[in-house]
Amino acid sequence: MVDLKSLSQKELDAFIKNQGLPNYRADQLIHWIYARYASQIDEITEFSRDLRSRLNKSAYISNLKIIQRLKSSDGTEKFLFALQDEQTIESVLIPDSDRLTLCVSSQVGCALGCLFCLTGKGGFIRNLKAHEIVDQIIAVNRTIQNNKITNIVFMGMGEPLMNFDNVVEALRRIVDLIGISKRKITLSTAGIVSKMLLLPRKAPEVNLAVSLNAATDEVRNKIMPVNKRYPLAALIEACRRYPLKPGRRITFEYVMIDGLNASLDDAKRLITLLKGLRCKLNLIPLNPHQGGNLKRPSREKVIAFQKMLFHHNRRAMIRESRGQDILAACGQLRANQ
Repeated sequence: MVDLKSLSQKELDAFIKNQGLPNYRADQLIHWIYARYASQIDEITEFSRDLRSRLNKSAYISNLKIIQRLKSSDGTEKFLFALQDEQTIESVLIPDSDRLTLCVSSQVGCALGCLFCLTGKGGFIRNLKAHEIVDQIIAVNRTIQNNKITNIVFMGMGEPLMNFDNVVEALRRIVDLIGISKRKITLSTAGIVSKMLLLPRKAPEVNLAVSLNAATDEVRNKIMPVNKRYPLAALIEACRRYPLKPGRRITFEYVMIDGLNASLDDAKRLITLLKGLRCKLNLIPLNPHQGGNLKRPSREKVIAFQKMLFHHNRRAMIRESRGQDILAACGQLRANQ
């Protein structure tokens, strides 16, 4: 049996051709899967009953299964999905004025083991396939009905650039088949330098965010073990070489951890590190997960850090964690199963 969602656009065209059907049937299939969110072939009413019966003998439409859905007091929603092999992944829906952003996962678990992230503590299990990434969007859009996701961030479970081929194919489908603008998609990486410069050559020109979190190798090695393989000098050089169109910037995410990276001296080192780069910073006060022993800096420290950056003409926004009452940080809901 062929899972129609697993097929790329070219593969769907070939499938329809092999069925002896006209080319326009492939366009209809794409419309029903990616715009109408059909969960089974029998829902495709543009096809005759005989055609649906015939296709059901050789193909099906897979679907993520929602096994938990939680809604926060701030409007954030978290979805825990079961995959066909019974592994689980998370997505987070974040409303913000006229935007509805979905944070999607790219892997089951993560191999990077960042100090502040619960996902990595459970280890890496497997990469998500392209259709499993895209299906998070389809499943949520089908569920919320009256609204539609406007923005996508690859900031959920996993490191997107360590699942490069599937993420590139997912990005193509999100832009070409679902119809979300590439300017409204952000991919966040911990700094997989070997893939960063390949991304704009292979995928739609989405926004790039880099999880930085330190301004020295000594501190970043403690927070993010990936830095031992791709140290700051290599990472920043890749950021300088990253092709940016006029008006575009790289976003640096900076999780602030008291006693590690949140002092004014850390801010000064960060200013020096990013000198000359077209970028903006998101300052994210730590969201301590259950069992963690890291501490969130005081509000006064966070504001002083931001003011130091402002003083040196650096754009820096403080991003408060959303959905703390529903375990919305990466890996929390899955870890509690």
